[in-house]
Amino acid sequence: MPFPDNTPTPDDLPALSAAEIAALPVELLAILQHEIDARLKRDKAAKARLDAGLAVRYADRAAEERRAAGKDTGTIRFDDGDFTVVADLPKRVDWDQDKLAAMVAQIRKAGDNPAQYVDIAIKVPERKYAAWPDNIREQFEPARTVRSGALKVEIVPQEGDQ
Repeated sequence: MPFPDNTPTPDDLPALSAAEIAALPVELLAILQHEIDARLKRDKAAKARLDAGLAVRYADRAAEERRAAGKDTGTIRFDDGDFTVVADLPKRVDWDQDKLAAMVAQIRKAGDNPAQYVDIAIKVPERKYAAWPDNIREQFEPARTVRSGALKVEIVPQEGDQ
């Protein structure tokens, strides 16, 4: 279905209200959704390629600068021509949950409060909860709150309408 020349494009959407967008024909909403999804995919690929190029250009220099500063991770700055390059290598720390649980037990056994040293969170995966027997599930029910996530809408052509 052709649309008039004044049909909104993805570039026009930031200037439109949600109500104005909602009032557009479903065919146009489907086209806009498809175009934006394609742009996002293309832009993510472009970002990944650019980041890879920046890493090729600056990773070794950043590592040298970080080593000279006595740092394994973190942010360092250095010049490249008339520009300052800010290279951040974040610290990612993972903890062995079984070993932490053992440490928490030792702290409790010693009479200390483990909450002074660690954050303690107990989680129940929903698939495990769903597999529990009813009597166990009923005991946990008062501690459970169900929230919904954000609505995601996808517009797809009906079978045979392609």
